[in-house]
Amino acid sequence: MAEPTITLKVARYRPGKDSAPTMQTYSVPYRQDWVVLDALNHIKDQIDGTLSYRWSCRMGVCGSCGMMVNGVPKLTCAAFLRDYPSQEIRVEPLAHFPIIRDLVIDMSDFLDKLKSVKSWIVRKVEKPVAEGEYRQTPAELEAFHQFTQCINCMLCYAACPVYGLEPEFLGPAAIALGYRYNMDSRDQGKDLRREVLGSHHGAWECTFVGECSEVCPKDVDPAAAIQRTKVDLAKDWFKSVLLPWGAR
Repeated sequence: MAEPTITLKVARYRPGKDSAPTMQTYSVPYRQDWVVLDALNHIKDQIDGTLSYRWSCRMGVCGSCGMMVNGVPKLTCAAFLRDYPSQEIRVEPLAHFPIIRDLVIDMSDFLDKLKSVKSWIVRKVEKPVAEGEYRQTPAELEAFHQFTQCINCMLCYAACPVYGLEPEFLGPAAIALGYRYNMDSRDQGKDLRREVLGSHHGAWECTFVGECSEVCPKDVDPAAAIQRTKVDLAKDWFKSVLLPWGAR
């Protein structure tokens, strides 16, 4: 009895040779426990070694295997073949990003935006190590813990219609991480982030479609972080008007 198979239509693009991406069809074994990444690895190892794509942990942790699967941003290590009963799966690079080769996208814009929001703890003055750790209460941790789960997979950018139309938009993950550090009781960088988060291309450009939260594999809910950022920005503005000589 012949082994069951499934068809993968995979985007191919070779810079310098192709004027635009094309689709190439492959037939791979269909196995209940296989994910799309397994099928791509089978193609790479057994059929066509020229196929290019990113992956690393295969555990939904590193975020590097994000691609469009039948038009939806997915981690291919978590998209099971059995979830696509049509027996045909279309795999393409993440939407809204320049393509380097095949399924590999250029993430430079995303990394620049992460840097612009200072996605790390900022201290005005570091206390001596001898004085101990920066401790937090469970409530202080709970205020931002949800937003620490971001794995920088960029699925939210591929799903965001605003980023698709306005590439200058800061984007869901960057704003969510900016909010995450603003809410961290150890951080003192809120004033430094305000100009970026409150700019024309920052949180205010979001139209609250919510697709970013729908596709997030870690339930970070960047849409909520963006709306909370808007509230914080509005509060800061009112304080600056009502208390022009006071600290925010």
